[in-house]
Amino acid sequence: MTNATVGDRSRTPDVRARELLAQMTLEEKAQQLTSIMPMGLMGLGGPTPQQLEGELSIGIGQISMYSMFNHLFPADLARVVNTVQRYLVENTRLGIPAMFHLEALNGLVAAGFTTFPTGIALAATWNPAGVQEMAGILARQMRSIGHGQALSPVMDVARDARWGRVHESYGEDPCLVSEMSVAFTRGMQGSDLTSGVIATGKHFLGFGMTDGGQHMAATGVGGREIREVYARPFEAAIREAGLASVMNSYSTVDGVPVGASGSVLEGLLRDELGFSGTVVSDYGTIGHLFDRQGVATSLKDAGRLALEAGLDVELPDAKGYGPTLVEAVREGLVAESLVDRSVLRVLRDKFALGLFDNPYVDEDEERLTAIAHEGGDLALTLARQSVTLLRNDDDLLPLAKTTIRIAVIGPHADVVATSFPGYTYFAALAMFGGIVAGEKTNMAGAEDAEAAAAGEMGDVLSAQSGSHLDHGLEEYARTVYGASSLVEALRNAAPDAEIVGVAGTGVLDSEPSDLAAAVAAAENADVVVLALGGRPGWFGAAMTEGEGSDRADIDLPSVQVELARAIAATGTPTVGVVFTGRPFALTELEKVVPTLLHVPYGGQSGMAAVAQVLVGDVDPGGRLPVSLPRHSGQVPVHQGQHPGSGYRRTETDAHKGYTDMPSRPLYPFGHGVSYTTFEYSELQLGAAAISTDGTVEVTLTVTNTGTRNGSDIVQFYASHRARVVTRPAQELVAFARVELEPGESAQVEVAFSTGQLAYLGLDGTFVFEAGDIDLLVGASSDDIRQRATVTTSGPTADWSHQRPLLATVEVTHRP
Repeated sequence: MTNATVGDRSRTPDVRARELLAQMTLEEKAQQLTSIMPMGLMGLGGPTPQQLEGELSIGIGQISMYSMFNHLFPADLARVVNTVQRYLVENTRLGIPAMFHLEALNGLVAAGFTTFPTGIALAATWNPAGVQEMAGILARQMRSIGHGQALSPVMDVARDARWGRVHESYGEDPCLVSEMSVAFTRGMQGSDLTSGVIATGKHFLGFGMTDGGQHMAATGVGGREIREVYARPFEAAIREAGLASVMNSYSTVDGVPVGASGSVLEGLLRDELGFSGTVVSDYGTIGHLFDRQGVATSLKDAGRLALEAGLDVELPDAKGYGPTLVEAVREGLVAESLVDRSVLRVLRDKFALGLFDNPYVDEDEERLTAIAHEGGDLALTLARQSVTLLRNDDDLLPLAKTTIRIAVIGPHADVVATSFPGYTYFAALAMFGGIVAGEKTNMAGAEDAEAAAAGEMGDVLSAQSGSHLDHGLEEYARTVYGASSLVEALRNAAPDAEIVGVAGTGVLDSEPSDLAAAVAAAENADVVVLALGGRPGWFGAAMTEGEGSDRADIDLPSVQVELARAIAATGTPTVGVVFTGRPFALTELEKVVPTLLHVPYGGQSGMAAVAQVLVGDVDPGGRLPVSLPRHSGQVPVHQGQHPGSGYRRTETDAHKGYTDMPSRPLYPFGHGVSYTTFEYSELQLGAAAISTDGTVEVTLTVTNTGTRNGSDIVQFYASHRARVVTRPAQELVAFARVELEPGESAQVEVAFSTGQLAYLGLDGTFVFEAGDIDLLVGASSDDIRQRATVTTSGPTADWSHQRPLLATVEVTHRP
């Protein structure tokens, strides 16, 4: 590249991108707007010169998840990235490097990297600082192997327990989801993309609330709710963290597929929310416009619709972009200026990341392996903080460590894979094993993998894996990740106890069971730990959740309830541990098990964390990021429901519930029990009266009044009545995670703007009207312990521009 402006590092990414764009042919531009799947570049020694020439001779915008579709440890992966970049830099006309992307929801989907708890587990920690630290580690790991874009985080507000992808999300509440999304984005992107990685907020828009809770279905919620609830996390990440990329959802909004909706991708996302980055398609979106949603007459027409709507990059490979887009432009169907608009954004990203200036990475194996293993201690901490104690009626927990016999019974008693849901590399390996065997996967966009698996891809994966998979996936997880089953983790946590493990049943009713063996183990034990729950993944009909694995019935499978009843009948004290990524209805289980732990999938340290909580080494630090329904008939049920609706019925309402059960959830949002007790006191307002555009300031003291170290999540809710437009009965506005020793206190200071409570007025602008704000402080959305009222007065505040979306929170410890 000889042009001085393009090569001048002192120029801004925008100036350099515009100069390069001016030199590009239409074919070169179109290639920058698409990607390729790795199958065409796979080989035992990496891509061959013939493969590179065949796939990349005109250049390429992105390489889709090479790490996921191969079994390459960090140094080998770095060598492949360098091989591809060297070809592009040295052998294509303009030398434009590719953007390698991968999934990084809770760790890199690549062999040998630390696996953290899944999204819903991170939300259960209520610890944004920990999520930001995690994302910073992931960014360092991605940069080390030459990857510049993470297709994470999931910013969907998930309010339907039937949806199989709840585990990827940060839960049901827009405030909690916003806090976590901003934290992840800040950690991933850092202060400067020259050392950070592009975060991709997904799935814009309303993907977590589809018809029937089904994957890829239409989003049927109204425009006000879409804007106030489902767009809020994206707006927060854009305004507070400079989110650099957004992925569209597969859904339709108001009848129009998001991938073809200019009103969503341009009008809302860019014009209203202020987004200035790059929009990438969820895998296969453009093809779906033609073959699934039927709004396009051909793939060429689908590409036109998407580009006009503002979708910049087609993933994972070219269907409506690439050569097809070139044809559309030459036939006069698409204006080349639209191509230029998107290519400019793509090039700007690559310059901002420093790809042109430093296209290659260090291949030193020792250094890369050390980086890949970073974050192990944090992974354990976050897993511990995600474990939620729902009830401990008989104070059975924590268990004694010595001279007791513990029977761990259930389908998850001695299974390592439980802690590794979809969007982990472990789950990818399981998926590929099935694909190579000729089975189908539920992962969208993996069709090319299925087509290639019967041939060279299967051979390559087998050869790359070498001896690592000789003893199966369970042993792989132990060896590569240091993971363990619950039985193994309890033996480590309580070495003097006698511990046995018995499955008793499978996860699903259709799987083999042996209740007699389970009952015998229970009768010979001092205490039983029931290891129950779901099965996540990308592959197979036996999944209870995951991408494309939605379930109309959210009850715990009946065979597991039958097991619990049989164990309860023995009279042996029993602890129920429910492993899950989406809400199960636990109504029948809790009738027979008085002590329950709710455990979201915890990654490589998930079982160790559960064992340490069970024996009291650490306090159960999690709180529910979702409401747990009693029955699927309640869905959706969430804490943000409006007065007179759902379970937010008023005292004077004659219709307070169903005829066959209460309308309240079994366990509310924010619920969780500690091994110690906490007292809230000294609630003070900065001012009892403020203006309509003012700030509410409040302080509170929380004290550990028990005898053990413990953690509490102090939750601040607000209620404000509007004129004409109904508002949620209460809204989460702030929260604080507080760790306290016995007798220790902490002061929590919170400040939030009325802009956080603003809503779409009848004219479509965000406003806040004068009136009282009822402030509610509690240990859950239903366990309110302190109250105060702030009066607001003055003209209606206009919060249409730059409304504050996050509170400020400070915690000061006192002896």
